[in-house]
Amino acid sequence: MNPNLRACIAHVAARLSGVGVNSAVYDYSQSKHIHVSGNVSATAVNVYDHDRGAHLTGSPANLYDHGLGGHISLNLNGAQFSGYDHRSGYHYQGTINGSSVTVYDYESGQHHQFNV
Repeated sequence: MNPNLRACIAHVAARLSGVGVNSAVYDYSQSKHIHVSGNVSATAVNVYDHDRGAHLTGSPANLYDHGLGGHISLNLNGAQFSGYDHRSGYHYQGTINGSSVTVYDYESGQHHQFNV
């Protein structure tokens, strides 16, 4: 999964779980802040990744990344979430613990840490 898309997913998952999220997501893998703004609800997502200049829109179960041109699913279950990146063909899963979000990306085979 694209590194900035991972950061956007961490942002959306945290917002859906009710965590108060800053407009910047710190991605420890990239050692940088990624500015993400927009609206997130249980039925609609419309966020903008200022770093890439790309929107992520749709319902959580059927998101579309306008920068990469691919669909992503996101399923939230309490502090756990999972999904599938149709463009890369790989699953991901994650956990939310306060402002800390961990995403395991099956494409990279690694855990990625974010502060939201």
